[in-house]
Amino acid sequence: MPLELLHLSSVVRSSMLDNSGARVGRIEDVIVRPGGEPHPPVTGLVASMSGRELFVPIWRVAELGVAGVHLEGDATSLGKFERRPGELLLARDLSAHHLINLVGARLIRANEIELACVDSAWRVVGVDPSSRGVLRRVMPRALARSIGTGQIVDWESIEPFVGHVPSARMRIPYRKLARLRPAQIADLVEAASHEEGEEIIEAVGQDHELEADVFEELDSDHQREFLSSRSDEDAARLLATMAPDDAADLLADLDQERRIPVLEALPAKQQAKVRSLLRYHPETAGGLMSPDFLLLDQATTVADALDALRLSEVPPEALSVLYVGDADRRLVGTVSIVRLVKALPEQRLGDVAEDEPVTVRADADLHAIVRKMSDFNLSAAAVVDQDFQVLGVVTVDDVLELLMPTGWRRDFGMTSVPD
Repeated sequence: MPLELLHLSSVVRSSMLDNSGARVGRIEDVIVRPGGEPHPPVTGLVASMSGRELFVPIWRVAELGVAGVHLEGDATSLGKFERRPGELLLARDLSAHHLINLVGARLIRANEIELACVDSAWRVVGVDPSSRGVLRRVMPRALARSIGTGQIVDWESIEPFVGHVPSARMRIPYRKLARLRPAQIADLVEAASHEEGEEIIEAVGQDHELEADVFEELDSDHQREFLSSRSDEDAARLLATMAPDDAADLLADLDQERRIPVLEALPAKQQAKVRSLLRYHPETAGGLMSPDFLLLDQATTVADALDALRLSEVPPEALSVLYVGDADRRLVGTVSIVRLVKALPEQRLGDVAEDEPVTVRADADLHAIVRKMSDFNLSAAAVVDQDFQVLGVVTVDDVLELLMPTGWRRDFGMTSVPD
């Protein structure tokens, strides 16, 4: 049996009636305390009476409905409302504000909040982001009741921005955002206001690797925006956990006076990689490449190569191809992971590798890289110097990121906020 919903807009500004049915005040807000439950219970109401704000415990409510709120007992015994840490005021904090819908990773606007009596307890069960809630708030109450309910988003998939809440001890739970992909979280940040985006970044900051992955997915404007308020040491901590090529791009976008202090605060190994990448123009193969790749001697057996692959710390996107070198580490061939897995364990890499590997030079521009990768169906291309030493690897996702127009996610409605 479907729940009978009660719109928040029907409760707020409704009459507060005593046990005789006389109007003694007006309901101003509904109080909930989010916790571990998917649908948080209503703990009380905020009412105004004779110019005072009063707290109405939910156990004092005999009836809650569109006709008003009926109290049990004498209204004069109600105490002054004082907000407690961890409480949400639905109208004041959430109504008409952005919320995160974790299903689909989108921002929605809480144009209406839906309540229902579940197992004899009033609970928040959902949000209506449609324009119907806006109409209910601005129309006379008698006409507002005739407006139907839109598509309800279950509260279980909702996370509010606590910046709207002047109550302490609240924050967006990291465990909820961690269920999303970094690109989805980045989309949320880009669609949100600066303050809302800061909340999301702060939440994912509990996991430094996830924070770095999210920063890698942000557009350059948002990267600069969120790094501008960080200290040089904090910025260096973030860049240290990012892929070197992404860290180099982000460092290059910083104000000139900050680049050297942040660079020098990086760990030695990451600093060396970033310095080498900064020598190249960002839209050449040298500027796009990752210095992390796996190159093994051609005499290595397939079994040993697979062991090296398992132990490698190279990012997965750069491991689709294994590079084969001679005794001087000059590139002599490539082996796809599929081909490696199909080969016999005792075979040598030199015997299973494809000769004459397709490569690009460090100064190759974006068009040359795209043409080479397209012509040879490459998911990754080795960048080499004049001695055929491998400098790094350009992967297809690096190229796609530059080819896609700025703001394409928003243009295609992927991060827009529904009306």
